[in-house]
Amino acid sequence: MSKPVMIAAALLAAMACLPLTARAADAASGRLVVYTSTPAKAMADLVAAFNTAEPDVEVSVFRSGTTEVMAKLAAEFAAGAPEPDVLLIADSVTMAGLKASGRLAAWPEAPVDGLAPDSHDPDNTWFGTKIIATGIVWNTAAGVPAPGGWQDLAGPAAAGRVVMPSPLYSGAATIHVGTLSADEALGWPYFEALKANGASAVQGNGAVLDAVATGRASYGVIVDFMAFNAAAKGSPVAFVYPADGATAVTEPVAVLKTARNPEAARAFVGWLLSDAGQRFAVAQGYMPLRADVGTPPGRPAADAVAIRTVSPEQLARTSDETRRRFAALFGG
Repeated sequence: MSKPVMIAAALLAAMACLPLTARAADAASGRLVVYTSTPAKAMADLVAAFNTAEPDVEVSVFRSGTTEVMAKLAAEFAAGAPEPDVLLIADSVTMAGLKASGRLAAWPEAPVDGLAPDSHDPDNTWFGTKIIATGIVWNTAAGVPAPGGWQDLAGPAAAGRVVMPSPLYSGAATIHVGTLSADEALGWPYFEALKANGASAVQGNGAVLDAVATGRASYGVIVDFMAFNAAAKGSPVAFVYPADGATAVTEPVAVLKTARNPEAARAFVGWLLSDAGQRFAVAQGYMPLRADVGTPPGRPAADAVAIRTVSPEQLARTSDETRRRFAALFGG
């Protein structure tokens, strides 16, 4: 059986068990508007799986990078007409800002049993849905050494061969740059060294993968699942979790206070957090938040990956400065 067929079979198997575990006592219905930064194909598959559990919900999706999603939403807030019921975006920093401005609805009864306390807001206004680590992808056919840690990207073997996603577009990149720049051993001098070594910034993680997979770059900074999925499809790439600590986002989900269909919104959030939703995340190639649902093939256990952490509140305070300084170095 080919790898694509095996992946498809895993997705179908995950979807088949959804009605047994994910359906709420009272089925939701009506139109549900979701704004998201999830890749288009992954989001389409997710909606199809959710609809297996909740067939009476009509899901309408607006999809772009986190920065563009939030720019659209900010304009809607200013006009007094926010469209989404649910946000599913890359980073908790953005969610912390929305919570602080009173935009998110609390759900005290949310099904968070079994989830790590730091995976969701203590007031249950936003909830992580998976673990998406940022590390290093490299082209295995490029004749360059495998990277081991972040400093390798500033070394001579990587000169002029590194691409990274811009925090002006990507929420995961905002977390990545904010986390590394807050580290005493790296800080902004590290990004200055990357620039001096010829590293360049592209719009998002998809552009990073394309550049490395096609050989236009040898190394890239990227979220893990994209690199692993590409390798499974035969792309000449491999992924490394840096020994000195990957950065990570949890792709949080939240219901807006202005949601027109809060029942369907809570059903969507609850499904993402359920065993069925978490197993579907694994089938899509993501690391789950629930340790008992397994991990994607070829991945280490989540507790075997060193993850750097900075509080969402601290990252939120520095996010504007992060984007400003990055743009000054690498352009906008």
